[in-house]
Formats: sequence, C-alpha cells, structure tokens
Amino acid sequence: MSTAAGTRSFLAELAWSPELGLGQDVLIEIAGDRFTAVRPGAGDVPPAAVRLRGLTIPGLANAHSHAFHRALRGITQASRGTFWTWRERMYEVAARLDPDSYLALARAVYAEMTLAGVTCVGEFHYLHHGPGGVPYADPNAMSRSLLQAAAEAGLRISLLDTCYLSGGLASDGSLLPLAGPQLRFGDGDSNRWASRVTELGPDQDGARTGAAIHSVRAVPPGQMADVAAWARQREAPLHAHLSEQVAENAACLAAYGGTPAQVLQDAGALGSRSSMVHATHLTERDIGLLGGSRSYACFCPTTEADLADGIGPASALVAAGSPLTLGSDSHAVIDLLEEARRVELGERLASQERGHFTAAELAGAATVAGHDSLGWPQAGQLVPGALADLVTVALDSPRTAGAADGTVLESVIFGATAADVRDVVIGGRDVVRDGQHQLLADVPAALTAAIRAVLS
Repeated sequence: MSTAAGTRSFLAELAWSPELGLGQDVLIEIAGDRFTAVRPGAGDVPPAAVRLRGLTIPGLANAHSHAFHRALRGITQASRGTFWTWRERMYEVAARLDPDSYLALARAVYAEMTLAGVTCVGEFHYLHHGPGGVPYADPNAMSRSLLQAAAEAGLRISLLDTCYLSGGLASDGSLLPLAGPQLRFGDGDSNRWASRVTELGPDQDGARTGAAIHSVRAVPPGQMADVAAWARQREAPLHAHLSEQVAENAACLAAYGGTPAQVLQDAGALGSRSSMVHATHLTERDIGLLGGSRSYACFCPTTEADLADGIGPASALVAAGSPLTLGSDSHAVIDLLEEARRVELGERLASQERGHFTAAELAGAATVAGHDSLGWPQAGQLVPGALADLVTVALDSPRTAGAADGTVLESVIFGATAADVRDVVIGGRDVVRDGQHQLLADVPAALTAAIRAVLS
C-alpha cells in the first residue's frame, strides 16, 4: 500500500477517539501517512481543509478474516445444519481457488471492508498450496495474492500465516491425517511451515506477517510450541482459534487431558501478543489463563451466531484482563459496527441484564485494541504521530438521524451500519469518498464476478 504524500487538513464536524473523547469542530492535520495535529474547537481553519460531515472515528480493525469464506454468503444460509456441515461447504470453495482467482476475490472482499470503514485486516490464512497439497512454484503464491489484494484495495494487512497439520482429533484422541481439500492447508510439520513463512521476507509498507495456530484440532502441542517460538522471536502477532465448539473441547480433553486454553498455555502460545479467536466455551480457569496472560479475546459475533457456536463470556474475559477485539470471520456480513454492538447484545441475552459494555469500550475494541492485536500499535488513534486513518459515519441517514449531541457515539455503535460509512482515509490517502471506493470503480460488480468465477 503506497503512502500519501504532502500535507492535508480535515475539519471534522464531530470526532471521537479513546484519547480525545468526543470533540466538535476538530481540525485534523496530516503529513504523509501520519497525523501531525488533532485540535478540537479549531478557530483558524485552512481554506483547503476537507469538511467531514458526521462523526469521524479512527480506522476500524477487522482482527479476524477468512477472505474466501465471503463466497459462501447466502449459500450456507439456504439450508439447515451445524458448524461441521457448514465446514464441508467451505472446503468445497477452498478446493476451487488458485492464486489468480484468490487475488480477484480477496481484492473485492477487502474493498467491501474499506467501504465498511475497515482500515486494517488480520487475514487468518491457511489456504497455502495447490490441489492435493502440491506447492506452487512459489510456495507463498497464495499469500502473495492476499498481500497484493490488500494493497490494491487500499487497506493494511497483517497476514496471519496459519500452521495447519492434521485433519482433526478422533474420538480416541488420535490425530487424523489431512484429507481432501485440507491437503492444501498443510506444510507437513512446523519446521517446514516456518521455512515457508520466513521466505515471505521482511514486512512491507502496509503489510506485516504474523503467525497463527489453526486450533488444537489441527496442530499437536509440540508443534504449537514451534509456531509460538517463531512469533516470539520476531515479536509478531500470534492468533489461534480457541474453543469455538463444544466438540472441540471434548476431543481436546480426551487427547491431551486439558482444555484448549490449557494446551495453548503449556505450549507457550498465550501472551500479550496473542489473540484467542472466538473463546466461546471456556471454563473459569480458561478465563483466568487468558486474562492473566493478557491475551486478546477476538469475538466475531455475526459468524458465531450464523454458525450456532454460542455466546462467549466477553465481560468475564475483559474483567480478567483480556482486551477485546472484533472480527468478521466468515463474512456472513462485513460490518464492524454490527460486530461491536452484538458483543453487548449477546451479554444481555445471556444475562437478561443491560449495560455490560459502553459505546466507548466497544469502539475501542474496534479501533485501537484491534490494531494493537495485529501488530499496528501506532494505528487506531487520533493523535499526532499515529497512522493517519479516519472513518466518517453519516449522522443523517435513516438509522442515525436525530442523534443527540451527547450520545452521538452511542447512536453510531448501536444504530449505524456499514452503509452509513461515507469517507475513509488510510495512511493519509482517500480510499472511500462519499461512499464510493476510489481504487475499485464498482465493488459490487467485482464481488459478483469473483464469486461467480469461483462457484461456476
């Protein structure tokens, strides 16, 4: 992703960030790809300042994405079933992709994200090789397609290269071999995984490489430790799917005598640069392990609802010390505002009480915490020196009209949708202006073409 050049000024009608709170007439100045000044109540405004009508917030971080799952939207909703039957349909799509078709699909999906205000994506990437698990001439061809897709759509990416070595845990606790489309996911062992990922080279402008352990179903504990060590040596983010399904917990207990959280802790995979995705079915001890290690808890409520996973203990995790982040995961919808409010709404359904998370806490999960978890601590904030990412949400749509002065953030978090995003600036560059993507002329057409090419 190229950075912006020169100096720019914006005047935000209203702006919010965790550090600023809610400010009015906020002058925002940018040089290159960084903020140089953020001043509420600005008096002298440069004549060339761009006026931002609505509420301007820091860029949103989508901390958990599987880009190719976007092709399943609508299809898997047309029938009943479970997470496991949904997974078979997902494997069918995985079997059809190649580097070129994945580039087209991911580029369109990432553009859809930017239209929704996402300025950085954490791509949990395990579709590595060709059919039958045969590596491409460039073993990282699929990874490079994702990096190129993000650059062409205009957003930052943390490529969370995922170690995926086994097909699951059998009822007797043994590891199942990879089979069918799963063969495309595997590198053989953690050493070959590490060698391939290292070949991606150093981080690029707008792109960073992190690591992921797919799950306790897919990586045995000894090799989890290797992945965790690779990430630790590079001070890179480390993510893992954790306790998404009750069946996963039962299989883990049978195989290893502990819960997934305990197994990951013993492998050295928990910590302040680690994110545990879903974290749905946890014991009290599990919550203590995640909180005590300051591991992030990444909730993806629209996917967790769509797949009938369950409602995770968000409040308990935060109280224990785990920062909360958000992801759109399978992209049943791409709307970080919806993900944010569903965390609170899920808590209300589970407890039959209102008011567990404030709008500011949910907005912080979608902005600064999400960026931190992806290895971008200098993003997600409206402060001088931070990466210059802005999202402006309209306050005159049918969903946001009538917002009171003192509760504008609440109106956006609990009422607005991705359709209300009007302007998105990433690294000082206009990526969305007045609801139109500036790099892809027709995002819906790009999505339609890419999805049809994969499914036909």
